[in-house]
Formats: sequence, C-alpha cells, structure tokens
Amino acid sequence: MKTTKNIIFAVLVLLTCASCKKFLEEKPTDFITPDSELSSAKVARAFANGGYQYLQGVLQSQPSSYGGNTWNLMEFMTGKANSDLGQTGAVNFQNLSYNTTSFYIDTWWQQMYLGIGACNLAIEKIPKINAPGLNEASKTNMLAEVRTLRALYYFYLVRMYGAVPKVTEVPKNLNLSIPRTAAKDIYDTVIIPDLLEAEKSTLPWKDISGQVSMGAVKSILADVYLTYAGAAINGGKQFYAESAQRSLAVAQTGGYSLFPEYTDMLKPGNKNNGEFIFQVQYAAAVPSSNPLTSLTIPNFSGISKYSDEYGAVYPTTQFISSFAPGDKRVAEKQFFYTSYKSAKTEGQIVNFKGSYIYKWFDSLAVVSTTKSDLNFTLYRLADVELMYAEASNQAEGAPNGTAIQFVNDIRKRAKLAPIGALSSAAFEQEVWAQRNFELCFENKMWFDMLRTRKVHNDVTGNWDNFVGHKTVFGATFSEKQLLFPLPKQETDVNSSLLPNNPGF
Repeated sequence: MKTTKNIIFAVLVLLTCASCKKFLEEKPTDFITPDSELSSAKVARAFANGGYQYLQGVLQSQPSSYGGNTWNLMEFMTGKANSDLGQTGAVNFQNLSYNTTSFYIDTWWQQMYLGIGACNLAIEKIPKINAPGLNEASKTNMLAEVRTLRALYYFYLVRMYGAVPKVTEVPKNLNLSIPRTAAKDIYDTVIIPDLLEAEKSTLPWKDISGQVSMGAVKSILADVYLTYAGAAINGGKQFYAESAQRSLAVAQTGGYSLFPEYTDMLKPGNKNNGEFIFQVQYAAAVPSSNPLTSLTIPNFSGISKYSDEYGAVYPTTQFISSFAPGDKRVAEKQFFYTSYKSAKTEGQIVNFKGSYIYKWFDSLAVVSTTKSDLNFTLYRLADVELMYAEASNQAEGAPNGTAIQFVNDIRKRAKLAPIGALSSAAFEQEVWAQRNFELCFENKMWFDMLRTRKVHNDVTGNWDNFVGHKTVFGATFSEKQLLFPLPKQETDVNSSLLPNNPGF
C-alpha cells in the first residue's frame, strides 16, 4: 500500500526533522539530528511533537489543483459552497460526479495516515527513553498527546471512508497488503481507548502553546461519543450521556469562554486562548502560514497584496439568505463580507458579486505581509457547548437548564432572542440550526449531516432527510454520498482494500 510506504518514509524523516511544537519558529531548537543522543528529554519531546505535523493536513494544498485544498472537500460536499475556480474541481462535488481519482480524496487519506505513522513512532519510542529530567509523569503526558492525535486522525478517516486499515505499530516489514477494519472496530479498539487513556493523564485543562490539553482530549472524546451514538454506528443513549459528561466538563471546568465579538477570532493574539480549545498551529514568520486567507479572498478582486486571490470557496446566496433576520453572524465583516477597500486604488471600495468568507481574514496579511498568522480551529467552546446541548437532550429525553443556557449564550452573541421551553424534538432542531450557522465553513457541517442524517434546506427552511435531499445545484444525495471512495492509487497497490465503498 502506497500509504504504508509513506509511513515508513515518515519514520525515517522524523529522525532528522524538527519537532512540531517548535517547527514554526525561525530557529527551531527541538531537532532529532543524526548525532543526537537518543536518550534525552528533548528527544522524547521531539517524538511527541512529531505527531502534530500532519494536523496541517486538514489545510493541505492539493497537487495539480490551482486553489485546491483539502479543506475545500467538506465544504463543497455540503451543497452550500461555490467556487470562482474550475481548477478546484468544485463542479464534480456539486453535481456529485466525483470518483476514486477526484481531488482531495487521496490527499486526505495520505495526510491522516502520515499523522498516524508519526504517532505510532512516538508511542513506540517514548516509553523506552530514560534520561535526566524526564520522569514517568512527563512521558505519560506526552503519550497522552500522541494518543489523542492518533485518535483524531482515525476519527477523520472512519467518518470519511468507513472501514480503513488499522495500523497501530511502526511497520517492521514491507507487507503492503493491509486489509480494511470495520469503522466500529476502529472506534472500539483505537479511537475510544486512545482517548480514554489520554483522559487518565495530568495534562493541563488549557495549553496556550497549542499542544493537546485535557480540554482538547475531552472535546474530541465528546465529539467521538456524539458521533458514535448517531449514524452510522447507532450506539445509543449511553454514548450521548458519555458525550454530555465530557462536553459539560470542558464548558464548566476548562477555563474557556466565548469571545465577546466574532472578530476576536481574527486576532493573532487570541490564538490558543479564550474560546479556542484546540487549533492547528500556523505562523506568519515561516513558509507554512495559514492558507485560508488567500484561498477565500474573491478571485482577482485586487483588495490584497497576495499575487493570487483565489476565491476558492464562497457561500451560496441561498445559504446566506437562510440566516434569521438580524443574525449578527451574517452582518458585514462578521462571518462574511461583500466589499473591501482596493489595494490598487486609494479610496476606492471594491464591491463583490456576493458574500465571501471573512472567518479567516487576516488584515495584516491582506494589506502587507501575505503571510497569515491565524491558526485553524478544530474545536472551540461554541462547538462543545452545542455538543452538550444535543447530547444531553438525547440522553435525558428533554433539554435541561444548562443546555438551554448554552444555546441562548450563542444566540445572544448573534443578537438573537433567547429560546424558552421547547420539546425535545424542537430543541434538537434548534441545536442543529445553531451548529449550521455558528460553525459554517469550519469543516463541521458535512460531518453533522452524516451523523444526524439531516440537511437544512436553505430554500424551504425545513430539515430534509440526508438521502433524498436536493441541493441548490440540482444534485440529490443518495446512500452513495455517506462515504467517500477509497483512492484509486491505494487500491491499485493493495487489492485487499477492495471492494470499494458502495457506488464506487
């Protein structure tokens, strides 16, 4: 399997590459070099940091695609996003004609397995390192970090592809014929055990350096249990209760708080703090700056110093119109914007053809540096509070006071009136709606659709069944859309992966 070769290559590369916590600094200090003494605290830390590198795979440029990025995939699939660029392959996802060789599908697979390989290496090596200044508690916490990361990489894989190869050790030979393991088994033997083990550690609730914290562990576990309870695993009420327990702990114990303003999320000084629980780390000072600012600037609009203004992804007019009247999130320069000052003609305002995404608008990068210093958020408090609202409602059969308060806190920031007493079903739809609007274009919506088997119809305002939902592009979701196909380049070298997912 080509990916297994990549994992082996990653193992070798990690012996000479920078650690991931420090790899964004101009002068990294945590290197494993050929002359390193492989029995030091720095080496252990470097192995642990290696697991973080492939988190940037969620924003990985797609080879041979101008403006293509792995992030695009889950946004195009929702039917609520368009593109100014034919080279992104957007039309293949809008009309649902994508296949085993389409953009993004192979890149996601590769990046997640490279991350798993780095984590497997750390899990093997760290326990064997004995060095001054490295106690067992420190090693336990490092292992908690990489187990959390491995769980997260697998969590992406099973939601996207279903049954996937289970690789939990550093390869000892060149056996490339690794069969698929059912998604439920991956949850039961890797994802959940890894997170439960990490939960036993003494990681701090918050970590402003960007490393895995206890808040991140429990947020991911809350998401995993919420997903496991719903489709396609259908685990049941007990897992909703497990999800609610973790999300409530994060909300009430973690020291996180909702930002007063949405634009607070665009301030580099707020990275890894406030509302942010776990983020993919980027820095303007190095080549690996956040690509989303340039990707989401309207194409050839002339409002920035970027040589390429991609317009790779922007919301449909129907999605923008589906926000409630007065919702601050859809107001100018909150989540979206429709105009900006020209970078070419002083005093001129450029009006766009519609709304574009403002969530990653780094003003300094736009007007000056072309290097965005913003992180990409994987988990923030609003997401976790809405997890609690949904999970507790399902577990208890009715919304409790805390769940209602969490929803009203999110509505209050959006300048919407509070909700009162609602039935369980009505409250569930309210939570879905808030996730739909609050977390839009954060790669959450597609997974929510798969988990709930429901899609918000932006034209009618109803919640359609996933199978049978017709998008504004005229395509209709079927069972085939519940899983992505396994990449052809993988099945070509490993026939034990076949048959492919239904419809491919």
